[in-house]
Amino acid sequence: MREHARFIGSFLRHPQAVGAIAPSSRHLAREMVGHLDASVPATIVELGPGTGSFTRAIEEKLHRDSLFLALELNESFAANLAPRFPRATIIHDSAEHIGKHLRAHDREHADAILCGLPWAGFPVDLQNRIMTSVIDALRPGGVFTTFAYIHAAWLPPARKFRRWLESHFPSVTTSRIVWRNLPPAFVYRCTK
Repeated sequence: MREHARFIGSFLRHPQAVGAIAPSSRHLAREMVGHLDASVPATIVELGPGTGSFTRAIEEKLHRDSLFLALELNESFAANLAPRFPRATIIHDSAEHIGKHLRAHDREHADAILCGLPWAGFPVDLQNRIMTSVIDALRPGGVFTTFAYIHAAWLPPARKFRRWLESHFPSVTTSRIVWRNLPPAFVYRCTK
């Protein structure tokens, strides 16, 4: 309950930075991590873990030798994540700096990047900077996963974002609709 209150408080103070009225459900989290293979070590990056909905699901799918970095710009969220998720290295920084943090951990690329950032609330130049960092940080064959709310999927910014994904990744697929999320959403899975 405290997690939900913190999330709603952050939404009310910074709606464009938080982007949703409630944390993502475990059902959406399960869809987001569906492609992760717990049987092999991997380098995984989470962008915008917020209160940890996806972080929890990622930790459950980690091989014991995996590296898991989570970049969170909201200082309060970052401080609350660190003690709750010991397998994750929580980093208080912008998603634009993925490469710097991978190099600090002796990695050139990530195998998977999962993203909970509220794209629609970001200016186009910030979206482009973050996505350029994602593409640069992802290994060939690596997977970038993010989600969109179905009520906004047909609005011009969301359509533009999908076109951007399709023009920069050889493969972009969408999941089934996750109705048990507030609001309902679907997942984009983009393979480099």
